[in-house]
Amino acid sequence: MKVSREQAARNREKVVDTASRLFRARGVEGVGIGEVMRECGLTHGGFYNQFESKEALAAEACAASLARSVSRWREVVAEAGEGDAAKALAANYLSARNRDAPETGCALIALGPDAARRGGDLGGAFRQGFEELTGILQQSASGMTRQDALARMAQMVGAMVMARGVADMALSDEILAAVRKALDVDE
Repeated sequence: MKVSREQAARNREKVVDTASRLFRARGVEGVGIGEVMRECGLTHGGFYNQFESKEALAAEACAASLARSVSRWREVVAEAGEGDAAKALAANYLSARNRDAPETGCALIALGPDAARRGGDLGGAFRQGFEELTGILQQSASGMTRQDALARMAQMVGAMVMARGVADMALSDEILAAVRKALDVDE
């Protein structure tokens, strides 16, 4: 049965969103195309009508996830107002919510290793999203240089990687608290 263009577009969006969630939870290697398509209620064969390869899906899913992060960061900046935006971004990022829900959290944390190993379009999507987020961070505080923003991004992303990876909730909380303190973010 042939689907309309509108339905095909909705199906594609559903596949990208599902893949984004699964890839952030388990990495690109930890997720099969069949699983993505089953979760969407679509056939495995239909995947190749929409995507050239798993690599193409991974790049699109990463780009979509980081585009949502860019939108969220812009909202945080707008709500925080001048002078508090950089702190608001860090407080939002260095949260238990972000740590405890990798499937909905930042793609920088989850897909960095995949982007480094795979490169290509996934690496390009990762870099573009990173650059956009770093730009927002740089603009969030008067006088923040690109170097300052890069250092702050490294602290934030690194803290979240470590907080997720230590398998000890007390140590994880301690890591987040230490980086929030280093970045002068109110508890």
